[in-house]
Amino acid sequence: MAIRLVIFDFDGTLADSFPWFLDVFDAVAERFDFRKLDRSNIEALRHLDARELMRRHGVPLWKVPMIAAHARTLQGKDLHRIKLFDGMAAVLDHLAGQGVEIAVVTSNARTNVEAVLGPSAQRVGHLACGSSLFGKVAKFRTVMKAAGVRPEETLAIGDEVRDIDAAGACGIVAGAVTWGYAAPARLATERPDHLFRTPAEISALFGD
Repeated sequence: MAIRLVIFDFDGTLADSFPWFLDVFDAVAERFDFRKLDRSNIEALRHLDARELMRRHGVPLWKVPMIAAHARTLQGKDLHRIKLFDGMAAVLDHLAGQGVEIAVVTSNARTNVEAVLGPSAQRVGHLACGSSLFGKVAKFRTVMKAAGVRPEETLAIGDEVRDIDAAGACGIVAGAVTWGYAAPARLATERPDHLFRTPAEISALFGD
């Protein structure tokens, strides 16, 4: 069945924010009293999913909403440092040209997302922001209902294990990108329906 709706994650999928995340991590850790980043072992950390990363750094679940809100505020002050990945604006243009509906579901703030998207924001028909760290399932269902499409007609594309898990929980086709936060090898072990190694591979799924 043809895909009629593509739901994108934002940070690490559309937006190249991982370097910024690394730069602010220790300051956020100090503010909220959890372990700072082991910079000698970044690649190993990329093999952990979100819950594993939280356990490694001693982050209790109850602190996550406060940490996320603070991170959104910090990023809002540093938007000049965050750009779309090369090729992603062209992907959004291509999908829109093929008549595919586009959504963005993210825990980030709407103002941050729209600022980084720039002119590409006009391609996004559904923007669901401020989701909790593990709250994408509900957001996915809300977006599908608004778009009037079924799960099997929907592709969710993210860069973390939790994105794949959320897609699976909704019966959505799962896509993962290798240029974001999680290590490609870890993503591959989760067996997404599509593992995209370049933005052009997303466009190719929808023809010329």
